[in-house]
Amino acid sequence: MDLNQALAFARGRSVGTLATIRANGRPQLSNILYVVGDDTITISVTDTRAKVVNLRRDPRASLYVVGDTVYQWVVIEALADLSPVAADPHDTTVDALVAYYRAGQGEHPDWDEYRAAMVADRRLVLTLRPERAYGMGLPE
Repeated sequence: MDLNQALAFARGRSVGTLATIRANGRPQLSNILYVVGDDTITISVTDTRAKVVNLRRDPRASLYVVGDTVYQWVVIEALADLSPVAADPHDTTVDALVAYYRAGQGEHPDWDEYRAAMVADRRLVLTLRPERAYGMGLPE
């Protein structure tokens, strides 16, 4: 499957399942919200989650996105980059989380509150750099 076609399909949605690899080799799955950019996928995550621990050890990840039916889906295999944990409401990580929110949800009613929450939650940005994709039932 063409990677651009898979990204276009994923771009039309915002909910997926992220698969990472546990230390014992088994997959760990997390339902997530994501935003597709030109050639990357961003996800807001918290520092203590299993997916973050797994990706620090092994940066390979797969994003599964289902379509309008169970027979329409795509998997995007990627390498993951993790930003630093948000430490200050005006650091570069929080700026990236603001950009992520705007791209996926639009404007927040209180950006100061949002920025403070990102630090309190120990959030960071997970950036997926897609390498290949497979799937079925995509529209032509």
